[in-house]
Amino acid sequence: MKLTKLICKLLFFAALFTGCVKSSVYIAGWEHYGTSRKATIWKNGITQRFKDGTDVVALSVYVSENNDVYMAGYDLKSMTSVAKLWKNGEEQYLTDRNVFSEANSVYVENNVVYVAGRKGNVATLWKDGVAQSLTDGTYNARALSVYVSDNDVFVAGREQNEQKIDVAKIWKNGVEQSLTDGIYHASALSVHVSGNDVYVAGYENAAGYDEDERGRNVAKLWKNGIEQSLSNGYYNAKANHVFVLNNDVYVAGYEYITSHRSIAKLWKNGIPQNLTDGTKKVVAIAYSVFVSNNDVYVVGTEQNDEGIYVAKLWKNGTARNLSGGKKDASAFSVFVK
Repeated sequence: MKLTKLICKLLFFAALFTGCVKSSVYIAGWEHYGTSRKATIWKNGITQRFKDGTDVVALSVYVSENNDVYMAGYDLKSMTSVAKLWKNGEEQYLTDRNVFSEANSVYVENNVVYVAGRKGNVATLWKDGVAQSLTDGTYNARALSVYVSDNDVFVAGREQNEQKIDVAKIWKNGVEQSLTDGIYHASALSVHVSGNDVYVAGYENAAGYDEDERGRNVAKLWKNGIEQSLSNGYYNAKANHVFVLNNDVYVAGYEYITSHRSIAKLWKNGIPQNLTDGTKKVVAIAYSVFVSNNDVYVVGTEQNDEGIYVAKLWKNGTARNLSGGKKDASAFSVFVK
């Protein structure tokens, strides 16, 4: 029975990835294995778990021109979190376990490896393993996404102000720009550069609502610092990732319609597409989008009827399970090579 299921899965992905000789699809995330989470990469639907570490999550994947596969994430060790980078499956800790740290995003340019994350409460960029502080540590901050264009390094994230309000920010070569005014909680979650245009995806709390009460975050897209609301603020929503190709802007995210029911969404040029139908009382979230050869790949997670989170891939809107649905799993990042 298991062999039959495996054969069916391989046949499905062979059909799904028509032309896979030209392209390979890498997806990073995690699966529960035993009693804890294990960093996981799916290549063309085939699962590889990394059993090192205690409770390990992969949040970002990038494949270099040399076909080296990099993943960034963290390892929960002894009640703390340690930033982690993998190259072709070989792990590297970016900090020691004496400081709380996370690696949220990885990007490779000219064989230089950039990782965005946090070290303590400081937003941090690692360049070939050497840490650069983007904030001074006065207020809590995180770097959540990194993108390199023409030797300029862009980092998206957030930093609290004096009132303990999270402000969405972007750093270009270490110089910060605030995207929000600090009145309501906000965060920049993803950055992508196309030509001279800088696109940032994230969210801002809707005016007049308490984030702790219901959420009511508005999914946001900033182009060169000018904001666009992707949702209306009535339901809690976030824009998790932005990808730009041929002047088309793709944003992956989600929108809640009740407290326990959300719809995975893809916005193309501001027009929403529902990846899940929202008819069942389940949570569905799209975390990452990548476009290649006119195909749109989106990954995320969706609860099944038993309440188990299933790692998902949507290709051109067609869904496929990456995990078996017996234990929780999630897909956070997709890269097509």
